[in-house]
Amino acid sequence: MMSARAGMLAPENLALVGRTGALVEVDAATDRAYADPAGAALSAPASELSREVYCLQGIPVDAVDMGEVVQRIKAAAEAKSPFLISTPNVNFLIGSRHDEHFRESLLRSDLCPADGMPLVWIAKLTGVPIRTRVAGSDIFEELKAAPDPARGLKLYLFGGGEGAAAAAANALNAKSCGLSCVGKMNPGFGSVDTMSTSEIIDEINASDADFLAVSLGAAKGQAWLLQNHDRLRVPVRAHLGATVNFLGGKVRRAPSWMRACGLEWLWRLKEEPQLWKRYAKDGAELLGLMVLHVLPLAILTRLRSLRSERRGLAIETERRDGDLTLRLSGAATETHVKQAISSFVHVVTSNPRTVTIDVSKVRTVDARFLGLLLVLWKLLRVQDVPLQMTGASRRLRTLFRLQGVGYLLSRQGA
Repeated sequence: MMSARAGMLAPENLALVGRTGALVEVDAATDRAYADPAGAALSAPASELSREVYCLQGIPVDAVDMGEVVQRIKAAAEAKSPFLISTPNVNFLIGSRHDEHFRESLLRSDLCPADGMPLVWIAKLTGVPIRTRVAGSDIFEELKAAPDPARGLKLYLFGGGEGAAAAAANALNAKSCGLSCVGKMNPGFGSVDTMSTSEIIDEINASDADFLAVSLGAAKGQAWLLQNHDRLRVPVRAHLGATVNFLGGKVRRAPSWMRACGLEWLWRLKEEPQLWKRYAKDGAELLGLMVLHVLPLAILTRLRSLRSERRGLAIETERRDGDLTLRLSGAATETHVKQAISSFVHVVTSNPRTVTIDVSKVRTVDARFLGLLLVLWKLLRVQDVPLQMTGASRRLRTLFRLQGVGYLLSRQGA
């Protein structure tokens, strides 16, 4: 039995805050990670846990701007390290509520900038500091505009409909820019398994591309990326929906003013009328989500800010035969994220058999701390370590439900 309060865990991996909120100790590496998540000298868990991730209705969304997204893409391409990007929009948000495998593809991602304006609006209503949309198509435009084409990224296009990838490749390679297409493939309309043969994966890997852009439809594309994550050698991967069609001129993109106002869906309906069923379904569910989850959460968030409660967070760690238990007490909020990262780094690097987080003494939790828990879930999932949360009070269960993460309390590893 080992207790953090008893000082039996390595102090370099711990940071404890008493009930007064006084900081006892913070790991120097974690401190650097929080200031610079892209720092090369950091351990992988510290860097990953230090992403500025917020939980937005059950999915992780990074508070990043376009410059930071481009910087991380280029760093991953240069390091040849796997880097999965997901760009959640309303369709992603709704899909993740019905399909746990789809949700897992977001949770397992290395970066999740908000693609849809409704996500930015939800963030604003609930006090989450995500102010700008970073759309997949805009990421491509930024990469294309790189000042030195000689140091640009090599792109592989996978999917996109009949002739779309070829048209996009021709358009990109017709002039010198920050992206060059080194390969393309239209796998047709088969299953994820039929699109995951050794021949297909080998051809993609042989291209020596830096960036793999997938366009198969959100659910299938995310599933394909997740299924083939360990087989792919292209460092940067993302499902970017209509981007391939935009690049090839198959579909015209909405004017910038419509995108800024959140009206791009109207333009897309004009260009692709077959999308009306998806938009109608997603729109109806979004309305219900706003009424039943977002608005109540916005009210509770506002009331909490008016009370200006200042609670500390205490973290106790206990280990028995490989089973690790964290006991949290107090306020699991953004104020204490930096502290919690140190404890979570220890959890991830100590090779536990199981991890249990006892939240019976947690009084409140916010979107930033939940974002940190989602990243912890990801890191443990990669190690096949189940994470269970126990002891939630009725009040805390309500907060988890309104934040869209009731699944964290429902069953092990969910």
